[in-house]
Amino acid sequence: MVTRQVNGRPNMGWKRMSTDQIASFSPVSIEILILRADSTGTWSYRRLVTSTRQGESPDQAARRASGLGEEAGDITVHSTSWRYQPDGQVVLTYAVCPDPASHLPATELHELRVARGDAPAAPTPGDLTVANVAAHAIRHLAFLKITDLMVRETLERTPEIAAALDQMSPALAGGLTTPTVAA
Repeated sequence: MVTRQVNGRPNMGWKRMSTDQIASFSPVSIEILILRADSTGTWSYRRLVTSTRQGESPDQAARRASGLGEEAGDITVHSTSWRYQPDGQVVLTYAVCPDPASHLPATELHELRVARGDAPAAPTPGDLTVANVAAHAIRHLAFLKITDLMVRETLERTPEIAAALDQMSPALAGGLTTPTVAA
């Protein structure tokens, strides 16, 4: 296994997401996953990374980088997760859905696999990919579609998004499913 050095220290646990994929060092980096679904329920994403500007909130930075104004009424912008980078940076991830520029190339998600930690006291996944973060964001949107009326109304304006989310098992942070016990 090759471990990349970051600021002279090993970049442990983030084998597929190096800091060169994150905005130039800032204590907080804003990662935006712009999501779309097609008529078959297949999800794709575009990934943007930015930092906040002077006087700008993370929400505003996510909207700016996505090309959205303050009142993007047909698009959901929602913070779905955060993670700590070994170099001391915190990455805030935002989902933007539906994709306001769906004509641009996007990465297709072949499976929606949410990463999990290796042990109960070690919640940070050892092998985290952007696809895992996108899968988590999509599951988060499925949860919001059920629990947040405003988000539901926005997501349902795009039939492909609504149908794809309806196929999901909505959950946060990996969620739990309860097996059915036969009587």
